[in-house]
Parts: sequence; structure tokens; C-alpha cells
Amino acid sequence: MIFSRIFLLFSLFSLAFSLENLNPHLPRPLIIEYPNEVETHFGELNEEVRLQCTSWRFSVEANNLNPWKTIPLECVDYVRDYVTGRGYSIDLRRVSMEAEVYAKSVELSGDGKEAWIFDVDETLLSNLPYYADHGYGLEVFDPAVFDKWVEKAKAPAIEPSLKLYKEVLGLGFKVFLLTGRHERHRSVTIENLINTGFRDWDKLILRATEDHGKLATIFKSEKRREMENDGFRILGNSGDQWSDLLGNPMSARSFKLPNPMYYIP
Repeated sequence: MIFSRIFLLFSLFSLAFSLENLNPHLPRPLIIEYPNEVETHFGELNEEVRLQCTSWRFSVEANNLNPWKTIPLECVDYVRDYVTGRGYSIDLRRVSMEAEVYAKSVELSGDGKEAWIFDVDETLLSNLPYYADHGYGLEVFDPAVFDKWVEKAKAPAIEPSLKLYKEVLGLGFKVFLLTGRHERHRSVTIENLINTGFRDWDKLILRATEDHGKLATIFKSEKRREMENDGFRILGNSGDQWSDLLGNPMSARSFKLPNPMYYIP
């Protein structure tokens, strides 16, 4: 047991001391100072990691972190336990419940111009099976590998989002799906959406060739501007990334779904 504690502390110290040499976008150690005593209880170290990773996840959801490409190495188990456990499910339900309360409070004019926007990945469809095979966000994102997953059209629905989606449609909102997926994936995206219960949207918007290379915030802002130019009033917007929600114009209300696995600027 003493040897295992020494090994753990040595590993964590090594991460801390190598901080200056790390790529700022790659896994960075969260815990920079550790107790000097080798006999520190293993449980206390686990609790410290848990607290640090909870703080990191809070910063992710609050959009307080600088741009990042992977989750911290210490937080792999934490993120896995969160996204596969009750916490993630409860958070998803909470967001959808609050969005539903808001949607029901809106007095629609009846002119068919009130719009609600949904992102697709990690908003309507879950890519958790893909990320379970790729370290829950520890691996640097590989678009070619991810595209192969997308082309399977096997992503399951996020059930609280499906409930909200049906509620919003039933209330009379026009639903726009605005995703960073490429236009070449239109057919498999439609197949995946329909097979998981999403139907009757007004428009599915994907990245065209001329949108390649644009930051998501810019791309989605441009598409929202086009909606407004067409006379639509964007009253709701649901997405797992701040880049789904921020920019100009914004919706009257925005609802951020949790996602500690990846960041899209």
C-alpha cells in the first residue's frame, strides 16, 4: 500500500512539475500542490481529485476556461462516471424541464414565425458510445474517425431533449436544427434523427463548403441572422456548446446542456 501511494504521488508530482512544458490545449494537471507526507491517505487524494474535477467541470459549463482540446488526465474517471451516471441524466432533465417551462410561458402570435433552434450532437443525439471508446474526451479529436461514427447513424436520442422537442413542436414553434456537421452528412443525419424519434422540423442546416473553417460561433450566428432576415423571431435555442448560443443575434432565451467531453469554439 505504501508503494502504491508513493507511485501515485510521484506520478502526480511529475504532472505538476511538467506543467510549463505542456501544450496549453492538451491535458493539464489540475492539482499543482500536494501534501508533503507520503503517508497521505489514498481516500484524501481521491477526494481532492474529485473536488478539483468538479471545479473544472463547473468552469467548463460556465464558459470560464480558456479554449481546451482534451479533458485533464486526472479527470478521466470523473468524467466517465458523470456522463454514464445519474448526475448527467439529472442535469439533462433539468435543462429540458426549464426550457419546457419557458416554452409554455411564451404567448405565440400565430403567424408561424416564432422559432426554436436545436443543435444536434450532444443536444438531440448522444455520441457517448463514440466517446466511451475514445477516453471520454481525453483523446485529441480526430474528425476523420468521428465522421466514420456519424456515418453509422447509430447515435441514440437524448431522451429529455426528445421530450422537449416534441413539446416545442406541439406548442406551435417552428423548429430549426442547426449543426456543425458537414453537408455531406445530411442523409445519415436525417436517418439518425428520424430513427430516434425526431421528425417534422422546419429546416436542417449543416455546414456547406463555404462554411468550412469558420468558427462555430460565427457560422451559427450567420445562420441565425438569415433566419431573422426571413422574418423569424428566435425565442429559444438549445445547445451543448456556448458557440451554439453566443454571437449575434441571440435567441430570447438560451439553454445550455452539459458537456464536459469536448469544446467547440
